[in-house]
Amino acid sequence: MPHLPAAFTRRLITVVAVAMSAFHLWVAFVGPPDAYVMRGAHLAFALALAYLILPGLAGKADRVGPVDLLLVLLAVAAALYPAASLDYIQNRIYYVDDPRAADYVFGGLLIVLMLEATRRAAGWALPVTAVVFLAYGLTLGGQSAGIMLDQLYLTTEGIFGIPLYVSATYVMLFILFGSFVERSGAGQLFMDFALAIAGHTSGGPAKVAVITSSLFGTVSGSAVANVMTTGTFTIPLMKRTGYRPAFAGAVEAVASTGGQLMPPIMGAAAFVMAEFLGVSYLTVAGFALLPAVLYYVAVFMAVHFEAKRIGLVGLPRADLPRMRQVLAERGHLFLPLVVIVTVLLSGRSAAFAALIGIGSVIPTTWLRASTRRTFTLRAIVEALESGARNTLIVALACACAGIVIGVITLTGLGLSFTGVVLALSQNSLLLALLLTMLAGILLGMGLPTTPAYIVQVALLVPALVKLGVTVEAAHLFVLYFAVLSAITPPVAMAVYAANAISSATLMDTGWAAVKLGLTGYIIPFMFVFAPSLLLIGDAPTVALAVATATLGVVCLAGGLHEYFFLGSARWWERALLIVAALVLIKPGWMSDLVGFVLIGLTLASQRWLRPHAVTST
Repeated sequence: MPHLPAAFTRRLITVVAVAMSAFHLWVAFVGPPDAYVMRGAHLAFALALAYLILPGLAGKADRVGPVDLLLVLLAVAAALYPAASLDYIQNRIYYVDDPRAADYVFGGLLIVLMLEATRRAAGWALPVTAVVFLAYGLTLGGQSAGIMLDQLYLTTEGIFGIPLYVSATYVMLFILFGSFVERSGAGQLFMDFALAIAGHTSGGPAKVAVITSSLFGTVSGSAVANVMTTGTFTIPLMKRTGYRPAFAGAVEAVASTGGQLMPPIMGAAAFVMAEFLGVSYLTVAGFALLPAVLYYVAVFMAVHFEAKRIGLVGLPRADLPRMRQVLAERGHLFLPLVVIVTVLLSGRSAAFAALIGIGSVIPTTWLRASTRRTFTLRAIVEALESGARNTLIVALACACAGIVIGVITLTGLGLSFTGVVLALSQNSLLLALLLTMLAGILLGMGLPTTPAYIVQVALLVPALVKLGVTVEAAHLFVLYFAVLSAITPPVAMAVYAANAISSATLMDTGWAAVKLGLTGYIIPFMFVFAPSLLLIGDAPTVALAVATATLGVVCLAGGLHEYFFLGSARWWERALLIVAALVLIKPGWMSDLVGFVLIGLTLASQRWLRPHAVTST
């Protein structure tokens, strides 16, 4: 079968991708059109790119033929049909008026083509999940094909629902912002900044990986993208300075995964959370701030203790960049992040903040000669194309997740599932949290973070809220485990990416990542039982919770990595540290006092029972 010339295909992809980015920038500037127009156009662009870029069952990514072009045209027509029939859709009474024949044709086409595009972009798990829910709705759910079509295609309660709305209005713009920031040279700034801060300390390369990935995570919501961007430098550097390949890969995987949880710019799911909670994105970032800081404190201390235990030293200062020089040459590239935060703090919308942030990137590069020529016309086109490409999987995943949400809403499955969770947990909050954790990790193993979070919101969050968990803590709880599935064996995508660089065995890296990131699995329980960690409550309560939680995560890192501040930790000292960490999780002065006593006993044991083991930190 003939194919289009490769050069023409590349130009066609560039034109569609740049048009998608330009459309969203224009909408952000002038204001959004009708929901069906905005969401339909967003999905149409994503589907067109999917069938132009991604291979079919037996195809190649760079070969586009007549069948692919036909699929593009059909997918675009099906996505835009509701926008083209706006008067008809707005004047009909859904669930009452029977759909027209054209509704069935275009609705069926969109569902089938969207499922195939999602399979190409994200694998089988999400489309299979959507098909299972569709089958449930038509059989056990007792819904007719007409009612299902109404819900999923002719209202904004299905495919064109909140997830796709968030992808079209917020996520696309922030991904574009990240694309422009990356091309400004900020990646090199993050790396040099981290090297100047921590490169000379014990195990410096691992600490550089943690700092760089946390900074890079502020502009990228993808754990795999973080690993492949920063890991190509940090993992070989860690291996050269003495870290085991498995541990080096685990450090990068765990540090990169936390980027989806780190404000000011988190992963796409954070924007969906803001819509579900009915609050501003800044509020969600506020909830997430302290848990994210605790996550990175725990990882940083874990690599510090591991380096001290095995006797690693830092890099020679002479080989490292100087902080003054780094800030003088590239420090101005931090300004777009400052602009985003400032606009958000002023009370403006996240979409407006992203637009202003994007607009600030190019002028920022003009402030220093070293970056003044970064953005040529070609670089701007590449940034626009990259932003559209990076949005592709999010847009398709959100649309596909809309099918699941639509069926759950229509059939009342969410209420039934809440009853099941409550029955299995015997009304025990801790047991319900453990069940939710397992469900979240399992869902996250097969689904991208955003749809995994969305499904949990529909099925699991109501049960947690009914057991007394605050709504904010319940949403953040399920988000954490959707994110942490990226480092949880056997399906751990961030670990896979790190392994491609470290050449370690998969299971060794996987379990090293779980050990290194174990605090991340505990932090969600901490903020459920102590909502003050979400900045909910008065200042003294929040301050006490932060102090005890910080001590707790440091103790856990020491217990797991067999080292504490005064030297290597023997088995009973590790046991004392782990118990101290666990009791410090529970709010209350009595448990905090027990934790302080256990830490004191550990330090006393290290100091007086084995004085020759004392080392400096």
